[in-house]
Amino acid sequence: MTVRIGVIGTGKIGRDHTRRIQQVLSGAEVVALSDYSAEAAKAVQRDLAPNARVYETGEELIAASEVDAVLVCSTGSTHEAYVLAAIAACKPCFCEKPLATTAEGAKRIVDAEVASGKRLVQVGFMRRYDAGYVALKRAVTEHTGAPIMVHAAHRNPSVPEQYVTPMAIHDTLIHEIDVFRWLLDDDYVSARVTFPRTCAKSHAKLRDPQIVTLTTAKGVVINTEIFVNCQYGYDIQCEVVGEAGVARLPEPMAVQMRLGAKLQNAILTDWKDRFVASYDVELQDFIKAAAVGTASGPSSWDGYMAAVTSDACVAAQEVEGAAIPVTSPARPGLYS
Repeated sequence: MTVRIGVIGTGKIGRDHTRRIQQVLSGAEVVALSDYSAEAAKAVQRDLAPNARVYETGEELIAASEVDAVLVCSTGSTHEAYVLAAIAACKPCFCEKPLATTAEGAKRIVDAEVASGKRLVQVGFMRRYDAGYVALKRAVTEHTGAPIMVHAAHRNPSVPEQYVTPMAIHDTLIHEIDVFRWLLDDDYVSARVTFPRTCAKSHAKLRDPQIVTLTTAKGVVINTEIFVNCQYGYDIQCEVVGEAGVARLPEPMAVQMRLGAKLQNAILTDWKDRFVASYDVELQDFIKAAAVGTASGPSSWDGYMAAVTSDACVAAQEVEGAAIPVTSPARPGLYS
């Protein structure tokens, strides 16, 4: 069976997902496109999916009989409404993060999916599909003993002027928030934020860098540095300290060179390059599940818990150094 997919949002990530479905992955075809800019949707149609129909609205695309499954790649504020519409139509839906812009919105999606009685939503937390993180999880599970601490860093070379302090949580740390729950098989109980001095490359509305400390239900303490004006590249680091050993996230593959009297390793500068393979794997996983009318991978519950934790981290930014509780409601049986 070829899964007929409709893509809502044809900007950078929507275009890239359309490309991988059409040219890289198997078992699916993009048959429908929609964007607030009709010209953007038509450009993707022309370049990548000439047989796709362009719909005026995402709601019309979801309702279309020729669409079996939906990719929501539009701006974050639209995600909740589109995902709820896909659930109501009983169509598998892949939603890029965030699942919703508020924890309340994400909970509405969870409630709708539970009421439907089946998993229909996969959230785009691609790090769970990254070969490095998969290897790290195996090492933590099989070799290093019970985790005690995690030291991590998320560094970007620079961010635009419109990037403000809370976005370091909602747009940047959000990936660590999800992947550490998966890596440790644990939930969070508190969040704390501290700020070193602000770096010279930052601006008036952004305190950068910052350090977020999360404590889990099992007592693991996670320290994550968020530094989005580091200048030198896009750098993701993670080290798990266990009772029997230490495991580190492997560096991306790079050719080491001896050049100009220096020993050099290239450092990536674009997040899309760092996780390009994981995007392929996560969407292939979605296609496989959508072919039988369901969803797998990161769930609506994972999206909801990421939102709950993000809200606590943003609250912690306002009271530097204070521990803000993270409340984990009972997990519905659908996500067990």
